Amino acid sequence: MIAVYVSNADSGEIGVYRLDAARGELAPVRAVAVGGQVMPMALSPDRRFLYAARRSDPLEVLSFAIDPRSGELAALGAAPLPHSMANIATDRSGRWLFSASYGGNLIAVSPIGADGVAQPAQQAIATAPHAHAIGADPSNRFVFATCLGGGHVMQLRFDAATGRLTPNDPPLFTPHAGASPRHFAFDPAGRFVYLLNELDAMIDVLAFDAAAGTLRTVQTVASLPPGVDGAPWAADLHLGPDGRFLYVSERRSSTLAAFRVDPENGQLAPLGHVPTEAQPRGFAITPDGAFLIAAGQQSDRLAVYTIDARRGALALRSTCAAGRNPNWIEVVALT
Repeated sequence: MIAVYVSNADSGEIGVYRLDAARGELAPVRAVAVGGQVMPMALSPDRRFLYAARRSDPLEVLSFAIDPRSGELAALGAAPLPHSMANIATDRSGRWLFSASYGGNLIAVSPIGADGVAQPAQQAIATAPHAHAIGADPSNRFVFATCLGGGHVMQLRFDAATGRLTPNDPPLFTPHAGASPRHFAFDPAGRFVYLLNELDAMIDVLAFDAAAGTLRTVQTVASLPPGVDGAPWAADLHLGPDGRFLYVSERRSSTLAAFRVDPENGQLAPLGHVPTEAQPRGFAITPDGAFLIAAGQQSDRLAVYTIDARRGALALRSTCAAGRNPNWIEVVALT
């Protein structure tokens, strides 16, 4: 069984669902009130804890324990964040929480206790305008942070013993002219990074130098469907667990794009687009790679798609109601 967690910003709650894999349907379990505008979430590497950032006062990271059988959430604590955070992620050990502030133009590191509870931030670093996402490489020695307004990706060294971030050499990477870096994902082998740019909906395929902790562009490809009226507004991207297919959500067209990943060079080949719920900000892929679940910020609904294991194609199976302004999804396989 799979537990699905949806942050509903305007409802001030995290919706808990269970996915019926045989029917391809979500069943609501309960809504967990968080007392404010909850948006980005992150899972611990062992999937025992869920973290959620509240973007209204008080600005905090909330820590929850996940029941391994039922998927229910138990609140463990809350700790202050230095600003409203657009993105959070744990390091590969689960001992540190990274966060990035779009409005505050900064990134931060918070320790996580042995009990799984995130603590107040111990380090904050100023960035170019609109820091958007942050995450560690598979070795946990390097960290990358996107700056949409700066048009670059910060390349940082990470000391997992102390939780300190320091600039790498070079400290910045610019993917393509006019880039607006938003979200990124490592492939399962840690050889490539896929970077989504919000304002032109381009995807940069980046080769990752695991020894130096630096990036290099190998391909830039469009993700926008043809005939879109208005400026691009790309939102999220995720790889399937085996790294064979990549998916992107785009809010202006309310579509999901699919790409095949070349296993040798990491480059992308487009597979097409499917319509989805209105203004799809966040989505997630189940750990078995069988389903994709997308949230519509304007429709206040969730859509469940099956993923064709051979071709990567998406097929709509069901929809269900969410809270108001659903924007982020995390999924956990239950025991």
